[in-house]
Amino acid sequence: MRTIKISAVARAVALCVGTLAFVAGAQAAGDKAVYNDAKASAKATYESAKKQCDAMSGNAKDVCVAEAKAARTKTEVQAEATYKDTPKAREHAIHESAEADYKVAKERCDDKTGNDKDVCVKVAKATLVRNQADAKATRKTVDAKMDASKDKREADYKVAAEKCDAMTGDAKSACVAQAKAKYGM
Repeated sequence: MRTIKISAVARAVALCVGTLAFVAGAQAAGDKAVYNDAKASAKATYESAKKQCDAMSGNAKDVCVAEAKAARTKTEVQAEATYKDTPKAREHAIHESAEADYKVAKERCDDKTGNDKDVCVKVAKATLVRNQADAKATRKTVDAKMDASKDKREADYKVAAEKCDAMTGDAKSACVAQAKAKYGM
């Protein structure tokens, strides 16, 4: 009976997280109302899931609560990352989500004993470190691509502006204005 309840709670939490992730992905960056709605929904979903956990006992209850907290954390940090829409915010969201998953995995390890428990904890920690390292690498890659794109635009603008120098009067002014518009300068 416990297994059915845990999986039902896990499915409910996963459905809510998936729905909120879809909504968060569909929202425009910087939409404060959508961000606040996502946070409120995450809180309500957490409270509902936690109430379902109250019927359980022992480590099953601890795992259930950890899953509910993880779902809430993931939804909130995803909403914040979408709201802020920066590489750093997205990296932070991945770090927090990985940490939440780690806490759930560690809680699941409590059912084991001896070396099995030690291995379980090490696997959970390795997954956390791997996910956080991937997030950091992704942010650095995105930052490098953005810098490269900016450098390329500036170089292309300088070429276009130099071509405009061969012109005079209104033609030169129009050429420079067009180059500025084209390269975002």
